[in-house]
Amino acid sequence: MAHKQIPIEALINLRQRLDGLPSRCQSRRILIEETASLYGVSTDTLYRALRNSSRPKSINRSDSGTPRKLSQAEMELYCEIIAAMKIRTSNKKGRHLSTARAIELLEEFGMDTPSGFIQPSQGTLAKSTVNYYLKAWGYDNERMTRQPPAVRFQAEYSNECWHFDLSPSDLKHVKQPLWVEPGRGNPLLMLYSVVDDRSGVCYQEYHCVYGEDVEAALRFLFRGC
Repeated sequence: MAHKQIPIEALINLRQRLDGLPSRCQSRRILIEETASLYGVSTDTLYRALRNSSRPKSINRSDSGTPRKLSQAEMELYCEIIAAMKIRTSNKKGRHLSTARAIELLEEFGMDTPSGFIQPSQGTLAKSTVNYYLKAWGYDNERMTRQPPAVRFQAEYSNECWHFDLSPSDLKHVKQPLWVEPGRGNPLLMLYSVVDDRSGVCYQEYHCVYGEDVEAALRFLFRGC
């Protein structure tokens, strides 16, 4: 049995008349009963129609944001391939293959991928559609080539993390020590440093060594830490 349809104009007129009446008054109930009788529906059906007519309707399609010509998995795969082609062809000036040209190459020659050989048929991909989903899914060139933000690490407590460094000293020189080994040249004056990551406390020593001497470094760490 088909449901009786109440004209939307009648519902709008009824709502306006109800808005002019106090809530919980007998006149509202009588108006509802008369209108329901006029259109041959129950009062429950009329109340339901009033509620549905007052609900805001979406301005977007129910399938908005999902591809209609292809499945989402297929479109994501094509977008990944085209995004990779753009990045691969980028030069130092930031120029790269256009979406239209990438689609042409993909349709004409195909592409070997970890998922196998991919070659869409002619007309499957439209430039505007691909550009839309490249941006919507984060495959556009700007976001794909953006460097991740640098996050500075800092230890939570003192003595939890130390930074160790050896560097040649260009400011101080010492006389040739007695232990210089013949044939090895002059030793280097190195500055050994260790810094606590949390507090910034620094301990330094100078050592004459032949390059980065492991034994000297271990002795320094033993004294400094």
